Amino acid sequence: MFYQMKNKSKFALGALALCAAFVIQSCTEDIDESDRYTFTGYTVSSYLESHEEYSEYYALISEVLVSSRSASTVQQLLSARGNYTVFAPDNQAIQEYLDTLYRKGLITEPSWDGFDDDNILDSIQKVIVYNSIIDGGDDTEAYETGSFPSDNAEFLLANMNDRKLTVNYGNDPDSIYIDGTKDTLGIVHDGCLLDMVNRDIYAVNGYIHEVHTVVAPSNESIGELLNSYVTDNTEGFLVTAKIVLACGMLDTLTKIRDETYEQMYLTGQLSDLPTLVEKSSIGYLPEHRKYGYTIFAETDDFWSQTLGKTPQDITVEDVKDWVISKDLYPDALTDDDYSNEENVLNQFVTYHMLPMRISSDKLVIHYNEKGYVYTTSTNYTVAVNETYTTMGKKRLFTLYQVGNLDGIYINRFPNLDNSRTGTYQELSCDDDKAGFYVDTGGAINVVNGYIYPISAVNANAGPATLAYNQDTRDNFQKHRWRYDVASLFPEFMNNDIRANRIGTDRDMCVGIPINADYQYLDNTYIEDGTNFYYYLGLGKSLLNYQGDGFYINGRYEVTFPMPPVPAKGTYEVRFLVSNTSSYRGMCQVYFGTDTENLYAMGIPLDLRLEPTSDFVGWVEDTGDEDTDAETDKKMRNNGFMKAPEHYTGIGYSEPARAQDQLARRIIVRQDMEPDRQYYLKFKNVLDSETLDLKFDYFEVCPKEVYDNPNTPEDIW
Repeated sequence: MFYQMKNKSKFALGALALCAAFVIQSCTEDIDESDRYTFTGYTVSSYLESHEEYSEYYALISEVLVSSRSASTVQQLLSARGNYTVFAPDNQAIQEYLDTLYRKGLITEPSWDGFDDDNILDSIQKVIVYNSIIDGGDDTEAYETGSFPSDNAEFLLANMNDRKLTVNYGNDPDSIYIDGTKDTLGIVHDGCLLDMVNRDIYAVNGYIHEVHTVVAPSNESIGELLNSYVTDNTEGFLVTAKIVLACGMLDTLTKIRDETYEQMYLTGQLSDLPTLVEKSSIGYLPEHRKYGYTIFAETDDFWSQTLGKTPQDITVEDVKDWVISKDLYPDALTDDDYSNEENVLNQFVTYHMLPMRISSDKLVIHYNEKGYVYTTSTNYTVAVNETYTTMGKKRLFTLYQVGNLDGIYINRFPNLDNSRTGTYQELSCDDDKAGFYVDTGGAINVVNGYIYPISAVNANAGPATLAYNQDTRDNFQKHRWRYDVASLFPEFMNNDIRANRIGTDRDMCVGIPINADYQYLDNTYIEDGTNFYYYLGLGKSLLNYQGDGFYINGRYEVTFPMPPVPAKGTYEVRFLVSNTSSYRGMCQVYFGTDTENLYAMGIPLDLRLEPTSDFVGWVEDTGDEDTDAETDKKMRNNGFMKAPEHYTGIGYSEPARAQDQLARRIIVRQDMEPDRQYYLKFKNVLDSETLDLKFDYFEVCPKEVYDNPNTPEDIW
């Protein structure tokens, strides 16, 4: 079918692990011939056709169909109007790919004639073509190198294989790789290097970048990857793989997407939500319900140095005994039932895991914190935390980044400049609170997850390994935690809904499907009659933390899980009240541990209240600290607080604290215990289906912070 070449090169390990089962689903139908370009100038297709070095690739795109539901070829697609980014392998790259398949024994000869099974042949051809093309549609421009994402970050758009490709930059600024991993010396391994000259090739419908290796990201799940570490005795994360598998997590970590939802979506059992009138946006349903996982892991080098053995010789029992010796989980069970969440090894390993796939550019989300604007800022400013709930036993886990310190850290508890006139940057950090550094450059990226290498910042003073020990709990207990509501739901990260930077109408307003027999959000209960929208708000003049928010209307009744608390004590729960719209309504808040028997928290909340009313007591800051502190005290007595100094709205010159449309409302003040699941419920109490509950973020604050006689809670 195609001529062959004889050169050989590296191969992205595991790229074909699932090739025989490869299936593409797409909504694209036949290409409209009227969309063909008629004026002069190369299209992507005509450029590839006219250059002999891409003849193999052009032959492939001329045979591969756009989807199983289309009679049009990819070549026809690339002849039409659009915005296509194409990582075009030259003939040598395709031949080297076939050479590798032959060496692995997957084909009988290193050519297209070496395939015994037409289905596998078809899958391999789709692997090459679909992975190489990003279709920007009508709204998103094709990528030239100047618009590529930052180091080890993902492109905003997925390729035709529904995979998001990452970019790595080598030590040479002109060395740009698609996918791959970077070692501590900055050398990229297993990536597809863009040609130094044949890149940013302009076509009237996109850009072409020549690559000398076929773009073939692994189709392995994170479970399969860890299993291969153990099967092949591969160093890197071998010890982590052993203990994860010993805890019986292989099946969970192998899941990629919810096939029940796929069928419901494809067969029309679900309907888009009606237009969110306030934003004039249709609530488009998510196309998928994917699963995802992120593991923050000590490397094999750490374990070898700690236990004095090679990674191959280290056993699961060695790790368990070491964890016990360090008294990291003194109340945990120490038997060999590692699948039990109460087991010491299970508690140790699951504290390294989050139930969502988080790319490096979303580990800490930056959008509109004070001094930073996502469209123009080049440096981060104030301290930002993203706090999540781990897998296994529910425990707090925070990722931290600040402008005056390089990198991202886990469970770092620094001393911040948090006075009323401060900068909210880091002043210092005690050695035992320095946390763990996340090596984003060394991340391993697979279809449903990431593994990030981590290391203790000050192992001699603080914990040597990541653990939810008593010191960690105590540190959490001394802080207030702010949660963007979307952070509660792994589905928003796994399905590229949260902090999506594309900003098309479909991405801007996402509706959560309501079905009596199916809940899209795990452990969340959305009753019939509820319209539940996630509004991205990208670039809009909104006073929303991180730009986004939930808008819930109809005869709504929504119950969702709260994150855990670190210790027994009294806590406040607050959420932002925004009176920037005439669409606000009234709701009753309920709280407790039994979803069938939650307790009403006071009288219904009137979300229409003006913060400047006497009932709330908002008064503009004067600049006199004593006077402003007195205003804060009066508002707290009324059950309110000003919005934080921490962020502002896009297009607003003053921080949220200075906005008289905003206030935080204290909705719960209760004794709470760790290891218990608490829920919040919001129920409409007005005879209206158009007035809404706007939910932006909420805070959980321990009494020793909000009622500290020596150090008042900061305004940030």
